[in-house]
Amino acid sequence: MIGWERLDNIQFCVEDVLRNGVPGDLIETGVWRGGATILMRALLRAWNVTDRRVWVADSFEGLPRPSADVYPDDEGENLHQFDQLAVSLEEVKSNFAKYGLLDEQVQFLKGWFCDSLKSAPIEKLAVLRLDGDMYESTIDALNHLYPKLSEGGYLIVDDFGAFKSCRHAVEDYRKMHRISDPIQRIDWTGVYWQRGKDYPANAPSPLVVN
Repeated sequence: MIGWERLDNIQFCVEDVLRNGVPGDLIETGVWRGGATILMRALLRAWNVTDRRVWVADSFEGLPRPSADVYPDDEGENLHQFDQLAVSLEEVKSNFAKYGLLDEQVQFLKGWFCDSLKSAPIEKLAVLRLDGDMYESTIDALNHLYPKLSEGGYLIVDDFGAFKSCRHAVEDYRKMHRISDPIQRIDWTGVYWQRGKDYPANAPSPLVVN
């Protein structure tokens, strides 16, 4: 579903953190059938990396009903009605197994992000990929995981161009935390940035670089 350009971006980000020794694991929040995380695990295998894990975070029941009273940007979203987006944990595990990549370096986080990511036993991340579509799913992932992203690591957002609610969550988080690392476009919807050093409180407002 994500296309070659976004697949190439995953490979670039993972290989860059491995090449430069950026500490941390790899994660995708919102995995559908698992393709992006399977690629992440395959890259660790190709680089003979045994001390990093790939975290596979999803409800495995589709998307949540919008909580428009808390997250007005999600009002009117009906993604929870799309049964094809609900892929079971067993099916995703089976997809990993087809490639011989279902092992102890793959860890599954089942549940809504407000619960599963908050309690996830993750210390550091080198690559954090968000594919939650909605404002709530995106802001939950950022709140719970971005502080764990290492300097030099990568934040990837799959739905930045496709869903205004997702883009607003990213923009709100960056503004709140004064993140000025330039956003790079991957294709018509995907974007990413590399985390630099934390900026002081008087840092300039973040800018999006096309």
